[in-house]
Amino acid sequence: MNFNPKHKASNLLLLIASFAIVSLILWNTNSFFKKFKEEERNKMEIWAMAQSEFLSLAVDADPGNLHIKIFQNNTSTPMILVNKDNSIKVNNMPLALIKDTSLIRKKIATFRNENRPISIDYKGETLATLYYGNSEVLNKLKYYPIALLLIICLFGTVIYFLFKTNKTSEQNKLWAGMAKETAHQIGTPLSSLLGWNELLKTENINPEIAKEIDKDIFRLETITERFSKIGSLPILKECDIVEETKNAYDYLRLRSSKFIQFSFHSQVDHMPVMLNSALYNWTIENLVKNGIDAMKGKGSIAIEIIPHGHMVRILISDTGSGIPKKNFSTIFTPGATSKKRGWGLGLSLAKRIVEEYHKGKIKVLSSSKEGTIMQIALKINK
Repeated sequence: MNFNPKHKASNLLLLIASFAIVSLILWNTNSFFKKFKEEERNKMEIWAMAQSEFLSLAVDADPGNLHIKIFQNNTSTPMILVNKDNSIKVNNMPLALIKDTSLIRKKIATFRNENRPISIDYKGETLATLYYGNSEVLNKLKYYPIALLLIICLFGTVIYFLFKTNKTSEQNKLWAGMAKETAHQIGTPLSSLLGWNELLKTENINPEIAKEIDKDIFRLETITERFSKIGSLPILKECDIVEETKNAYDYLRLRSSKFIQFSFHSQVDHMPVMLNSALYNWTIENLVKNGIDAMKGKGSIAIEIIPHGHMVRILISDTGSGIPKKNFSTIFTPGATSKKRGWGLGLSLAKRIVEEYHKGKIKVLSSSKEGTIMQIALKINK
């Protein structure tokens, strides 16, 4: 993520402050965990002391309210008490565990790793050994820092994508502004060319020259119209997809190298589709020119129109070097280009025109060393 240079100092300060706050929270959590663990240890040592006195009492002796109170209050810490005769007493644990000695042994090993066992002694004699684990609250607290870090990472990811989305939006506005300004700048010399061409028609020159200039002027007007529509919601109207595709095909065929072989085939003579003609023709031209570039100016370009249910497919194929499969989706990303010259905007604009404006689909249908087939799918207007 690229930050504005003017804001680098404040961004760095914010990053340092965030890191300090997170570190402080984690340190406090760790300190609280250790303190809570020490308190549980003290509680268990008191319980063990009470148990020692209780085991040393005569059979008919009254244990006293204090001992009973201590035993009753411990309801959260899981314990296993192993007496000197190897009898076992389990507290605050599932009842099913009491009957399974193998599970009890595993629990004793687990508790021994979590906390140091407490030996219950009386007059130098070991009456029992107390094994205890972490309470449910302590276990939850142990994983709190991990949960906190995950939340912070999630929050950071959201912030990153917000910045990235905002940056992309700004870039889109910039490209739209540049396109509109380009259209505006082209308008002035274009008007002059129209006047000069009309003047040429009055002179004694070959009328075919003026006719061809008219075609190119019309082409410049079309390009100007396309650029002026970038960033604006285009107007769609019912058009014949066969005719519109053929017009774009014919224009490119007449102005391309003689080493390029063009072919056009449609399975239908007429197919109504809601289109913006200028933007659709631009898309076809982009795909055809990309194919010509991939063939290095020598090869075959084929355009085919195929109805498919409620959709119509337009296939543009070339005999170029192909596109690696891993790049099938990334080629539509702004800036993605394999050319030494170019901004990598052609296919990204084509995708936007087809999918956002015409609600269709565009994709690489197939590609290999023998060539590439691009597919546009549009809804038929019925």
